[in-house]
Amino acid sequence: MALKIRLARGGSKKRPHYAIVVADSRMPRDGRFIEKVGTYNPLLAKDDERRVNMDVERIQYWIGQGAQTTDRVSRFLENAGVVDKKARNNPNKAKPGKAAADRAEAKAAKAAAASEATEEAAAE
Repeated sequence: MALKIRLARGGSKKRPHYAIVVADSRMPRDGRFIEKVGTYNPLLAKDDERRVNMDVERIQYWIGQGAQTTDRVSRFLENAGVVDKKARNNPNKAKPGKAAADRAEAKAAKAAAASEATEEAAAE
């Protein structure tokens, strides 16, 4: 059985509240789970200690049993100091979009034309 430690959504519309659960990876996101090991409330301030609550001992037990954590849960564990930080690299995320690239290209062409005009004026 492939185990995942992941978030299960609760709460009402536009008021999310998540449970950190250990579940079979084949089960639906909000469906059947094996054990609830914590909670996450994204509506609280980032520095609020009640934002993320985890039973670290149980999480370590399930990781020892072969459970894989999702990206969001692994970030919670990294911030808690339970697991080592992974090096993440997404170079495409830093690239500007098509419209921004077009604007930068037009600006560079306009600047080149202006500098060319000033060089011609200085030469005469």
